[in-house]
Amino acid sequence: MSNIKLIALGGVRENGKNLYIAEVDESIFILDVGLKYPENEQLGVDFVIPNMDYLFENKDRIAGVFLTHGHADAIGALPYLLAETKVPVFGSELTIELAKLFVKGNDTVKKFNDFHVIDEDTEIDFGGTIVSFFKTTHSIPESLGIVLKTSEGNIVYTGDFKFDQTASQSYATDFARLAEIGREGVLALLSDSANADSSIQVASESEVAKEISDTIGDWEGRVIVAAVASNLSRIQQVFEAAARTGRRVVLTGFDIENIVRTAIRLKKLSLVDERLLIKPKEMSKFEDHELIILETGRMGEPINGLRKMSIGRHRYVEIKEGDLVYIVTTPSIAKEALVARVENMIYQAGGVVKLITQDLRVSGHGNERDLQLMLNLLQPKFLFPIQGEYRELAAHAKAAMAIGMLPENIFIPKRGSIMEYEKGDFVPAGAVSSGDVMIDGNAIGDVGNIVLRDRKVLSEDGIFIVAITVNRRDKKIISKAKVHTRGFVYVKKSRDILRESADLINKTVEDYLAKDNFDWSELKGSVRDNLAKYLFEQTKRRPAILPVVMEVR
Repeated sequence: MSNIKLIALGGVRENGKNLYIAEVDESIFILDVGLKYPENEQLGVDFVIPNMDYLFENKDRIAGVFLTHGHADAIGALPYLLAETKVPVFGSELTIELAKLFVKGNDTVKKFNDFHVIDEDTEIDFGGTIVSFFKTTHSIPESLGIVLKTSEGNIVYTGDFKFDQTASQSYATDFARLAEIGREGVLALLSDSANADSSIQVASESEVAKEISDTIGDWEGRVIVAAVASNLSRIQQVFEAAARTGRRVVLTGFDIENIVRTAIRLKKLSLVDERLLIKPKEMSKFEDHELIILETGRMGEPINGLRKMSIGRHRYVEIKEGDLVYIVTTPSIAKEALVARVENMIYQAGGVVKLITQDLRVSGHGNERDLQLMLNLLQPKFLFPIQGEYRELAAHAKAAMAIGMLPENIFIPKRGSIMEYEKGDFVPAGAVSSGDVMIDGNAIGDVGNIVLRDRKVLSEDGIFIVAITVNRRDKKIISKAKVHTRGFVYVKKSRDILRESADLINKTVEDYLAKDNFDWSELKGSVRDNLAKYLFEQTKRRPAILPVVMEVR
């Protein structure tokens, strides 16, 4: 009898940052190692990865990392795992090549090369636990689900998926294989929930392709297409529309250049005409009606790139009269306000905006009906809804109960919670370290709540810097207070506040120097407290106050 534990270090009660652990006896199987992009309040943060301390502490037990597909939410945190523990990495050909791009971009692990290409026919025996794979449909080719065959039954991880009867061969789901896995017996199913709260039928990729082709074909000027760099299904549809309408495609993002060139080299993207792609510097050779500009922006996020285009700060493109900006991605809820602002800026620049979501329901994730079909094919004994906000996990659980699953066999996991299989049931068995690790530039994890709070204060009320020089021995001020401020008040109209602030600081320091005891921290604290109270009374603002007290001997 196998000892089985399931742990989610990310990807539950949130979107992105997928990282799941299946422990079978002494072996740890890692299922995806993803990142997520920061929320609006995480100022200055580049991206967020899971806390992987538990894996670092148990690195000798890790059998391998198994990747389902090549999106950042599945592979983006891989370099940070490999920096601490060199373990084998398994994935499809395209997934491995995209994972290598992430790894090569990180100096600490760029020489790592323990990658293993697998496909839907691969089986790997890890001393009693057999790992196999099955084809799924997502917005990138060669997406795979993962099966861990144990003595207690199969543990199945779907990865991101949907069902699309019109999907091409490299995107098609293997229904026969799913049915076979179900007949073998599924103990636990870890299933994508990112679109579980929708019962609306997602548009098929053939419908999306027709919509894109018609929209581009009907426009007479330039078309600027905003897409996610790793959504190769959408990129392929844009290429096909360009060939059909006699246009050339310009790639304006570094991410998309790398990803597209890799996909073309591996024949996962096809060009009808080798002359289809042109360099940005070649745009001037073509008329507006002959161009499609494909923008993905930094880290695959196109909206920021469109904002720069609308205000003339993009390195290649400035939006002008007659441009169509066609957004063919579904922005996250956190980005909706930003998208609305950018739309307004595009219209002010003379462009026109169209979102593909105005006409079609587009998603790479299955809706309620798709999730129920997956459940009916696999017939799991236990369900763990994953990959989604809590409302989506709860909707997945409700959909499962609607087709007959017992509520006591459905578990909505928390990050870090250990679920152990014991006497025919999964029971809580403690927790491991979990949470967010924020990446800011080259720094890992040194941006915490205190730093984010300070950044928020600075962004809202600015900073107030105080400098004063004292002679502690003679108990007198050598150089009276000078104040400097940024982002707090307009200095020319607030001279009285600044002058009175300096007087208050001088009085506070004089009073403190008159005491018998002296402590630098206490002196700075007195200056900070008195000044904060005064500034709030005068302005109803709370800037960050930085006292600088210097000593002359």
